[in-house]
This record gives sequence, structure tokens and C-alpha cells, in this order.
Amino acid sequence: MPLAIETRGITKVYGTGGTAVQALGGIDLRVARGEFLALIGPSGSGKSTLMAILGCLDRPTQGGYLLDGEAVDGLCGADLARVRNTRIGFVFQAYNLLPRASVLRNVELPMLYRGVPRRERRQRALELLEQVGLPDQAGRFPGQLSGGQKQRVSIARALANRPSILLADEPTGALDSHTGSGILELFRTLNAEGNTVILVTHDPSIAAMARRRVELRDGRIALDTGAPAGAQERA
Repeated sequence: MPLAIETRGITKVYGTGGTAVQALGGIDLRVARGEFLALIGPSGSGKSTLMAILGCLDRPTQGGYLLDGEAVDGLCGADLARVRNTRIGFVFQAYNLLPRASVLRNVELPMLYRGVPRRERRQRALELLEQVGLPDQAGRFPGQLSGGQKQRVSIARALANRPSILLADEPTGALDSHTGSGILELFRTLNAEGNTVILVTHDPSIAAMARRRVELRDGRIALDTGAPAGAQERA
């Protein structure tokens, strides 16, 4: 099966000399297209650092990173921004919606930055709101929505440019258990439709909903419940 993600010996060190702190100590990770993976670990384990690198928000100190077969660890800032906008969808615990923009406008924004024509991006945004169960909320504003509704808008926005990977950082952390379960079911549905989903969490019960669990401790992989077929041959 083709790989969505492949990292080789990823390290990340913050600071220099006597103040240097190693956040990642050599990560070899392979994620097949269409996988649903939970990245789990306690605070300080390195999972947020690894997510930032996988999402092209940060660069590794050493090691290689291939996204859909393309080496991205050495790209310039502008090229990394292009990768983030076109190939990675982000879902955050805090939603990160623009409060003065309508729901429809929030979902349209990634397509606006990409230069998608107005009519096309509006149609796509309406389709996505339908997909996440909010077809009648397009004209409202984030402050008028519940937490679960805000997260659904965030997911719709993440899907706007048809990314190859969805990265979700504690997407249910600000929600009650019932609402959070609905959001996790939405991720399951998106995965069943072919989306690659990486869910970052500290909660083992949430991680158990994913098909594969990768646990980080002290900047290294302590447990991996299953690598994609063919990974050993490519190692």
C-alpha cells in the first residue's frame, strides 16, 4: 500500500550547548494512505513536536520526512506553506475559527488562499457543511455555535482543499463526552471514505478508537500496534 508518511531518524533539539533539550530522539514512522492512527503519550513525550513536523509547521533537526513520496524536510518556507495549504488538513482543540467571519467564510478560507474561484469555493464549502451535518449553519458566526458545532466547522475547513492527511490535535479536549463521541464518529466516517487520519491525544480510551496506536515516551516510539504492509522492506 502506498505510504502517506515516511520519516527516517527524525530528531528535534531545542536550544544549543548546555541548554539543549532533545524533544525527539530518532523517529522512524510509516503511515499508509487511508490509515487511522492515534499518536498518544504523556505531556513531554514529544507528540506535539512530532505533529508539528508531520504538519510541516516545524522542521526536524536531523532526519528525513517524505509526504506522499516527496521529501519535504528541506523545503523553503514558501514551499512548506504550499504543502500545508494543499495537502494537510488541521483540526485543533481550540477550533481556531475567525470569530467575525461566517461559518461559510471560515470553511472557504483555505480555498481562498489557494486561489480557488469564488463560485467553486462556495459550492465546495456548502457541500462540506452538509457532510459534517451543518447544512443550515452557513450564515451563522462561530460565537453562535456550540463547541461540537465549532469543531465540525473546523473539520469542514480542514477538508476544504482535499488534503491527503488530516491531523487532529486533541480534537475532543474541549468537549463533553457525548459531543466528543460524535466528533470521533465523524473522524471514523471520514477515514472510511478514504481519508488518512492522525489523531493526537493523551487519552487511551480515545486512542483505542483508532485502528493503530503509536505511543511516544521521552521522544521515542515506545509502542506501535502495527506498521503498514511493506514498511519493513522499505526500512
